[in-house]
Amino acid sequence: MSSGHTGIVTGANHGIGAATARALARQGCAVLCTYLRADDPVDPGTPQAYRDNRARDAGGVVTAIREGGGNAVAVEADLSDPATPAMLFDIAEERFGPVDILVNNATGWLADSFAAAGSDRLGRSLRPVTAATWTRQFVVDAMGAALMIAEFARRHIARQGEWGRIIGLTSGGDLGFPEEVSYGAAKAAQLNYTMSAALELAAHGVTANMVHPPVTDTGWVTDAVREHVAASPTLMHIASPEEVAEVIAYLASDAAALITANVITLRLAPAHPGAVGELALLQTDNSKKRAQPTRRAQAAPNNHSRGEAGSISCCYHHGPISF
Repeated sequence: MSSGHTGIVTGANHGIGAATARALARQGCAVLCTYLRADDPVDPGTPQAYRDNRARDAGGVVTAIREGGGNAVAVEADLSDPATPAMLFDIAEERFGPVDILVNNATGWLADSFAAAGSDRLGRSLRPVTAATWTRQFVVDAMGAALMIAEFARRHIARQGEWGRIIGLTSGGDLGFPEEVSYGAAKAAQLNYTMSAALELAAHGVTANMVHPPVTDTGWVTDAVREHVAASPTLMHIASPEEVAEVIAYLASDAAALITANVITLRLAPAHPGAVGELALLQTDNSKKRAQPTRRAQAAPNNHSRGEAGSISCCYHHGPISF
């Protein structure tokens, strides 16, 4: 359990971030939900509901947590501003106490490409790779995540902390990320920062892992996506944000103390297509070993060695994971 702990979840206004904030709160963790509202242009390949989700604040998430007896606060903040991490940690510490759980879920996601194409295979608009697309992606997914980890580490070491959890999210892409090339590159950078944190902060009781969810319906999934998943031998099923959040919350618990420096790839067990909490950990990307489909806290990988990420690769990923 995470009782008595304080967590920061970025990108927590909806989707996996919102579900993670709620899951941590159910474990007794006080949560700072940070987010940045997005005003996306109309796109023929993107549902309006998804655009609405990205434009909302985190007030509903905080209300739900408080109504359930938990503690939470929402703060709108831009992770592209280098001053943001210190501000968020200051607020969290003032309201709840020292932060010992960090979930780097936010992303500056956009679809850009080296190829000359106006839309991707699912009908979403593509942009050419430019300094602007690179910057938007990297200042959040790479720089923002790195500075959040750095602020976490600085304060944790200064107070001589002995327990901490850092969890990031990725979509794989070890062989590149066609049609979302800056997104894939920025996530690769975040993965490397997280693995470095796992090694450098282990002596201070901190674990650090990346979670690679399956295709997750945070509002962006269309009929075209469902058809793609149904035809794929590897994607298997579309998960809910709540299912992914259960694994993240587990990694933020005492029970996950031996799990660090791993990229944990999730797939929903085909035998249980509608069961919340039955995510199958087919493999940690660092272990090359398979695990049986399990429930909740039993879903821990049994290998904790460090290696290269991405031993399971998908043709299509779950989209912008923080939205």
